Amino acid sequence: MKIKSADIVISAVKKEQYPSDGLPEIALAGRSNVGKSSFINRLINRKNLARTSSKPGKTQTLNFYIINEQFHFVDVPGYGFAKVSKKEREAWGKMIETYLTSRNELKAVVLIVDVRHAPTNDDVMMYDFLKYYNIPVIVIATKADKIPKGKWQKHLKVVKETLQMDPSDELILFSSETGKGKEEAWAVLLKAMGLNS
Repeated sequence: MKIKSADIVISAVKKEQYPSDGLPEIALAGRSNVGKSSFINRLINRKNLARTSSKPGKTQTLNFYIINEQFHFVDVPGYGFAKVSKKEREAWGKMIETYLTSRNELKAVVLIVDVRHAPTNDDVMMYDFLKYYNIPVIVIATKADKIPKGKWQKHLKVVKETLQMDPSDELILFSSETGKGKEEAWAVLLKAMGLNS
């Protein structure tokens, strides 16, 4: 996939703010600090389009990025870490749920997990939520560079089993450091959106 342009369009908190251009969208979900921003930046060969934060839980809005004027990546607030009040967390939950369940342009959700560890309860809940609403899900197991190659399959098996993944769902091993899995990820994402590379 050749990236000609990539820009942030809007940081939205409510429906009225979502882009109205009708372009297909891929949402990126995952725990705070799991590497969503690094994943986006590696895919589009940019150092810092999506801002990586040393403070987990910093993204508190739905960040819409337009890529090649063809589609949007939507960075969803991370879950499971942010030191925020229960009330704030509920407001985020509602914002995310509204977007995921009511957005016609949404073609798939990329669920990013850390391949070094078994998915958390929050990861399992997110996966189950997406399956419940019949939202196509692509699981990206990132940080592959942090474990020896010989252990990749063992770790992927743990991810599959913990999430009780549907055999038809894609699981891609990825590394933002080395770019491993980048081509495979693009192929799956473009297919989900019905686009050619």
